[in-house]
Amino acid sequence: MIDLRSDTVTQPTPGMRAAIAAAPLGDDVYHDDPTVLALEEFVAALLGKDEAIYMPTGTMTNQAALRSHTSPGDIVLASEGAHIDSHELGAANAISGLTIHQLTGSDGTFTADQVRAATPAPPPLMPPQLFQPVTLVAAENTHNGAGGTIWPLEQITEVTTTAHQLGLATHLDGARLWNAAAATGITEAEYAAGFDTVSVCFSKGLGAPMGSALAGSTELIATARRVKQMLGGGFRQAGMMAAGALYAVQEHRARLVEDHDNADRLARGISEIPGLAINGNGPATNILDFRVEAIPAYDFSTRCNDRGVASLALSADTIRVDTHLGVNQTDIDQALEVIGEVVASAS
Repeated sequence: MIDLRSDTVTQPTPGMRAAIAAAPLGDDVYHDDPTVLALEEFVAALLGKDEAIYMPTGTMTNQAALRSHTSPGDIVLASEGAHIDSHELGAANAISGLTIHQLTGSDGTFTADQVRAATPAPPPLMPPQLFQPVTLVAAENTHNGAGGTIWPLEQITEVTTTAHQLGLATHLDGARLWNAAAATGITEAEYAAGFDTVSVCFSKGLGAPMGSALAGSTELIATARRVKQMLGGGFRQAGMMAAGALYAVQEHRARLVEDHDNADRLARGISEIPGLAINGNGPATNILDFRVEAIPAYDFSTRCNDRGVASLALSADTIRVDTHLGVNQTDIDQALEVIGEVVASAS
């Protein structure tokens, strides 16, 4: 099976498995697992933050950040289709009592002007408590729902600067921040500089079995540690999984450009198949969305899967495919052959 459903389907490499097997262990709940501590120290330095905390999932790091920055009843500004709203099953409302207000933008970004417009400014003689408070701005880079798009550094800096001027906290869902850095040459720390907290994931393109980290100031991470425990994230000999994550972030970031090249190769091939159309300008990183005109996307996905190529049908006419370390150029060419056969058979 050539599995293009997501970059979360990766398997640990032999080197990663060896690192996991050799990892020295402690008890993460007591904060004395040496491998977890090494991972947290490395990630904090990489992102330019005081500290980092390792958690089982990116949903948990995002939700711990939201809980740490806000109070029940607050509004969080986020991009249209943001993962924290669209794919975390209402957790922001259920766990923290928050309202997510999505700011419209076709590429998963928004502007400083939109942040200003969405932040209430009570007129004179009007009590501020009559307005539901906006307290946090959350960006996503790269943006999953928009097709792995990258925030321009100048724009993201303008947004975080404006947010802080308005007295708002800032959070970056950087699950695929590694891809943004690999594609642009801009370091993760540069992208993270304007954010009070940053979440990064190890189990997507980097290929670790599980885990994400939340980085920020010492004070915020202390709060997040309490929230992690509240959410059931206190796992014991976590160093086994942290070893895979540490190996991934040290060894696999540079190779992400291969995934981007393969996504380009896939996009070029798909664009040559009649009845298929690439969404937007094609892949910015490793995620590609395309439209199917000949048959419903769900049927297309099923027929491809039956021939050994797995994809995701996002809607009645849209397919998503992700490249990752589990597929190479030969796999891409074989996938294109299968896709072409499926479309031809449906015409």
